[in-house]
Amino acid sequence: MDKLIKFDQTAITDLLVSILIIVLLWLVRRMFLRYVIDKFDTVETRYKWQKSSNYIVVLIGLIIIVPFWLGSLTSLGTFLGLITAGIAIALKDLLVNLVGWLFILIRKPFKVGDRIEIGKVKGDVIDLRIFQFSIMEIGGWVNAEQSTGRIIHVPNGVVFTEPQANYTIGFEYIWEEIPILLTFESDWQKAKKVLQVVLERNALHLSDDAEKQIKEAAKKYMIYYKKLTPIVYTSIKDSGVELTMRFLCHPRKRRFTEELIFEDILKEFAKYDDIDLAYPTTRYYNNKTEGKVGKK
Repeated sequence: MDKLIKFDQTAITDLLVSILIIVLLWLVRRMFLRYVIDKFDTVETRYKWQKSSNYIVVLIGLIIIVPFWLGSLTSLGTFLGLITAGIAIALKDLLVNLVGWLFILIRKPFKVGDRIEIGKVKGDVIDLRIFQFSIMEIGGWVNAEQSTGRIIHVPNGVVFTEPQANYTIGFEYIWEEIPILLTFESDWQKAKKVLQVVLERNALHLSDDAEKQIKEAAKKYMIYYKKLTPIVYTSIKDSGVELTMRFLCHPRKRRFTEELIFEDILKEFAKYDDIDLAYPTTRYYNNKTEGKVGKK
């Protein structure tokens, strides 16, 4: 009984000291955020310092507070051993998310600012916390993977169960393809040359920078591309000749780049009477009318 009373008194003292330490550390962080962090110019720098200060304060608090409780909890070792298993089961998801947070910080499959796709969620990572990270959603009902305006909060533990695609890590460009369908009567060879010129005018400048990034990324990943310059491929579809333009594009500038290319195409095609865009149609063939030899 005396040991229990002694433990209760010690525990109360340790609790009061712990609360005082927590309040002091909270006040110090608040003063830091108010008088220091606002002096930084960029949003990215302010965000990093804000998150780093939070982690540092928590770490300092643990270093100071834990020794106070170690002595008091020695007599409760048996009790704690009995409830540890129950707590682990009850807090399984939280523990998985905590381990996921450590995995993200150490392994860095993505970081704040990266554009990623994880499971069915796609967007830009805007925040990373102990139990979940936040994504500014892109795509969905919005074309060209532009922002929808929604913020999605994803549990950190999902990094262990879902595949992840990172648009920007290592190699920050993606391959984009734009199909252009021409009528069968069009001069597709001339159109192909026109499209090649349009690509070189709007996308060629990315290739040199992309090649440098691939060489850097190849030091860590097995990345190899033989051809980085824009190219136009030819194929036949039901309603005409399809010319597909393939080129490198920044993932956050897909719509802007597509707009430049489409406007340029429309201006160039307007100069030629023998190049026409096609659309799904039903055609009737009459060999006699078309001047072709065939069965009557």
